[in-house]
Amino acid sequence: MAPSVLRRPGAAALALGLALALQPPGAARSAEPPSGPTPPPRQVTAESLAAALPKLDALATEMQRSTGVPGLAIVVVHADRVVFLKGYGVRRVGEPGAVDADTLFQLASLSKPIAATVVAGLVGDGRVGWDDPVLRTLPAARIGPPAIAPLVTIRDLLSHRSGLPDHAGDHLEDLGFDRATILERLRLLPTGNRFRADYAYTNFGFTAGAVAAANAVGRPWEALSSERLYRPLGMARTSSRHADFVATANRASLHVPEGGRWVARYQRDADAQAPAGGVSSSVRDLGQWLRLQLAGGRRDGRAVVDAAALAETHRPQIVSQQPRDPATDRAGFYGLGWNVSYTDRGTVQLGHSGAFDLGAATAVYLLPAESLGIIVLSNSQPLGVPEALSLSFLDLATAGAVKRDYLTALRPLFRGMEQQDYPAVVTPARPLPARPADAYTGSYANAYVGPVAVVPRGDGLELQLGPRLTPFPLTPVSGDTFRYQPAGENAYGPSAVTFTVGPDGRATAVRIDNLNLNGQGVLQRR
Repeated sequence: MAPSVLRRPGAAALALGLALALQPPGAARSAEPPSGPTPPPRQVTAESLAAALPKLDALATEMQRSTGVPGLAIVVVHADRVVFLKGYGVRRVGEPGAVDADTLFQLASLSKPIAATVVAGLVGDGRVGWDDPVLRTLPAARIGPPAIAPLVTIRDLLSHRSGLPDHAGDHLEDLGFDRATILERLRLLPTGNRFRADYAYTNFGFTAGAVAAANAVGRPWEALSSERLYRPLGMARTSSRHADFVATANRASLHVPEGGRWVARYQRDADAQAPAGGVSSSVRDLGQWLRLQLAGGRRDGRAVVDAAALAETHRPQIVSQQPRDPATDRAGFYGLGWNVSYTDRGTVQLGHSGAFDLGAATAVYLLPAESLGIIVLSNSQPLGVPEALSLSFLDLATAGAVKRDYLTALRPLFRGMEQQDYPAVVTPARPLPARPADAYTGSYANAYVGPVAVVPRGDGLELQLGPRLTPFPLTPVSGDTFRYQPAGENAYGPSAVTFTVGPDGRATAVRIDNLNLNGQGVLQRR
């Protein structure tokens, strides 16, 4: 993908809780302890909600117009009722087809709290425990050294505290490896002393936890999520299979900005990380899931998920964002698939953002004490629109006015996520010539990336990566260093490819910088 496209992992890190980044200095630090004063009275009334919903509608229309985002869909639930349900814009730029309440969107990381709900269902059924070791049912997912790996639990993985490095395994997905291969290769990544000590957002760590739970009941994740959650809630259009999404006519295409306009350039199959990022759904369906979340696992008076098991997903498990100033600022927390934060009044706020760099952005926010929740879906590369609309609506519903211009406030956060996380390619003023092509051609491999090939391509060289040996042209930079343009969700600009050459003039190893973030990008000649 083009180097100007915003990287999804940074956008997914919005899951740390955008409200924390926007809190004013000296904001309230925590909720009252259970033994303290009674909670403040509810702020959301029938009257305040009736006043807020038309303003939400106007905000959505204006924000779509000002950003050019092709399509949006919004659902609001209050007091166990869907009180707002609407689509805006188009499913695909340049084609007929308006977004409506039944349009399917790819949810990206909004899949995580949904997956946690599925696992909570199994926990409440007594078939799985949050603290069950992952190796018991998923022995291939061996995370950490021998002393740690047997201790890693479903809870650890669904709260991103397993010790895996940030976004572990995502580059393997970009290369085309399947779920089983990626989960098996997590064992090769360093965990240092981070187990249960540090938070690091990992799609494939999360996926391993969910798959371990599914294995415990002998069902594939995709079937289990439908059987245990989607079907009981009547979420007939929701699926954890990409094939179901693309088979539906009323679906929103992904869009990225290009030349000052939005274009439907890419497709994103997230089946490898389905529990973490592969759900597709409509706002009509998601309204039923919001009702369940806000009603303690019940829908229409019937228990679908055990209340205590569901409540555990909302409970902080690890600090996800350290306070900038511990004397005045709040910390952010991660539960099981949820960000857990606190408003200025000290009430609990749950949320999660989702983003595909290739053209999707989503957000969910809940105020459980107010029985209020909102989901905003969009078919555009993340700009902060779902978050800004959601936070603006919460202000309207609780305070009667929007406290700040959230979209403007969020822009620096999104710009900060555009920074390339592997070294930039630097061409010297006087580049050296490369050696003859046969000095570099051949096969290289390591246990993490697997086999790669360097082969002649016309007058130059080609790097072949992944299980399908996908070709990437190599462009000389200087001497034994070349560059190539990675593709996929984690692609920024070009990455350096540097060969180590032996005394005989033949390369003995190659280092691929964008795959070397955790020391796994050096491959030896075979």
